[in-house]
Amino acid sequence: MHIVAAPDKFRGTATAAEVARAVVVASEQMGATADAAPMADGGEGTLEVVGGANRTTTVTGPLGDPVEAPWRLHRHTAVVEMAQASGLALVGGAEENDPLGATTYGTGELIEAALERGARRILVGVGGSATTDGGLGALRALYPTQRLKGVELSVACDVRTRFTDAAELFGPQKGASPSQVELLRRRLERLSQVYAETYGVEVGDLEGSGAAGGLAGGLVCVGAELCNGFELLAEEVDLYDRIEQADLVVTGEGALDATSLEGKVVGGVGEMAAAAGVPVLTIVGRTDGEAVPAGGDLVSLSERFGADQAMADTARLVGEVVLDYLRS
Repeated sequence: MHIVAAPDKFRGTATAAEVARAVVVASEQMGATADAAPMADGGEGTLEVVGGANRTTTVTGPLGDPVEAPWRLHRHTAVVEMAQASGLALVGGAEENDPLGATTYGTGELIEAALERGARRILVGVGGSATTDGGLGALRALYPTQRLKGVELSVACDVRTRFTDAAELFGPQKGASPSQVELLRRRLERLSQVYAETYGVEVGDLEGSGAAGGLAGGLVCVGAELCNGFELLAEEVDLYDRIEQADLVVTGEGALDATSLEGKVVGGVGEMAAAAGVPVLTIVGRTDGEAVPAGGDLVSLSERFGADQAMADTARLVGEVVLDYLRS
């Protein structure tokens, strides 16, 4: 038996690579071969999917402090994860964030670093942001933006949110009060007008342009293409071809709900496996009880082992589930 391990991260408890490794170890214990293919949808973990960082650049963090931001460059293709430069985790979460002042300037500096080192193709993962600045900080860091001409700039989006909806949908998660959300919304509306006047690009109603508090929309103004994050990364690592060679696919994430099946890792892996005629084992930290992945079996670690243990020992428990599955 050959198994492909293609999980997303279990946020806060285990990385996608840690979970994939646990699946591989369990599979090999049962005499199977296994292929670790940790996945992401454009948010945190994007670098991990494509092989990990091999560069580090000091950039401006979301609240102005210097940050050592890892990124990747290989054969003129750069991979930049905005969470490493402008992420909410860098400021200690929503409680410590300044939702009005948080900037994507550092993400622009990372893109600039990639350009300076000869990148002709740049993938930008845009999940996990502290910011709702509409990408203005990043564009200021990249000024003059003419240097991006001839560069293939792809934005791996993990949401479909439109530019002016970013404040209302995600502002509270970044620490914004109701009054701050309203201020951010008006700021994005005005910025969309400025972008239209300056760049001739209408970002207001563009699907996905609100990702990372509008960073995605800002980058569209300088020639970026917005892409489904999972699909972009799956193509980058030839995931479908690897699944075609498998007898079983194991995927999973921390919390399964309806959004998991709409362009995210679990739903995307399930669709690929179904197209290839390969069964799927989906392992999650917890489930809302309503979302059901198509085909295969679903196991909730919280239901099987209890919520506390599921949080404390995620990767090992994933391995136990795989062992039990292969024995049955």
